[in-house]
Amino acid sequence: MSYLIALIPALGWGFMPLITGKIGGSAVNQMFGIGAGATIIGLIAFVIGHPAVSTTAFWFSVVCGAFWTIGQIGQFISFKRIGVSKTTPISTVLQLVGNSIIGAIIFGEWRGAKALTIGFVALAVVVVGALLTSVTEGTSSKKVTTGDFLFLLCTTIGYWIYSAFPKIPVVADQSALGIFLPEMLGILLGSVIYTVASGNISAFKQREQYLNILGGLSWGIAALAYIFACKALGITTAFVFSQMNVIIATIGGVFILHEQKTSREMSFTILGIVLIVIGSIATTFA
Repeated sequence: MSYLIALIPALGWGFMPLITGKIGGSAVNQMFGIGAGATIIGLIAFVIGHPAVSTTAFWFSVVCGAFWTIGQIGQFISFKRIGVSKTTPISTVLQLVGNSIIGAIIFGEWRGAKALTIGFVALAVVVVGALLTSVTEGTSSKKVTTGDFLFLLCTTIGYWIYSAFPKIPVVADQSALGIFLPEMLGILLGSVIYTVASGNISAFKQREQYLNILGGLSWGIAALAYIFACKALGITTAFVFSQMNVIIATIGGVFILHEQKTSREMSFTILGIVLIVIGSIATTFA
């Protein structure tokens, strides 16, 4: 059952960029939609479960949720710069490498020389897979530049904090439902701060600001399942399963959002996805 729950984030997070991509709007619209939709899921979960949470854990979860917005803003901006089908595999690899290292070094999830060897070889396979998905021919306006990569790397720090927080001692002994709502409130808070700080207050009058809540509902369901999976299976395993969203988002970016790829680019993309999946699964044996 734990493994089935761990697959829900892959579906929810895989469909989210496709939903927001179809709806359209700016990164501000999309970020607010995620925050609002996720908060709705958080409120429903809170009303149904009536969880208890300490004051310290509550506010710590709010802060972690706000940090998550940094990673998601980076993704939304990158979706527009280089497309969903290129952003998702690269972002997946950055998250997987960072979270695996955090899980192995800080939380001791990879123990012994054998586990470390398997883990880092698997991560190398994942990195190669990501490089293959970014192969671009001709003069495409959506080539992945060094600047695009560094931008994603820096904003992914927010994702690392979010993914690791269920195992941090301050919240480790709290119920999954207890920390979920404050985390979603943190995401909503972060999205509002981003809207105001970027000088886009007028976005609250735009239709896309609220239509993108549909993407937030998809994301929120996935996030709730991720917390349960993380506690049951550990950060590394739960995260690996969740990142199978790369298949849905990458293929969906091509066939649903109609992002253009040549036959050669598509071949490299499929091979890259296969390597990412193989390498991701291999990390669970570490």
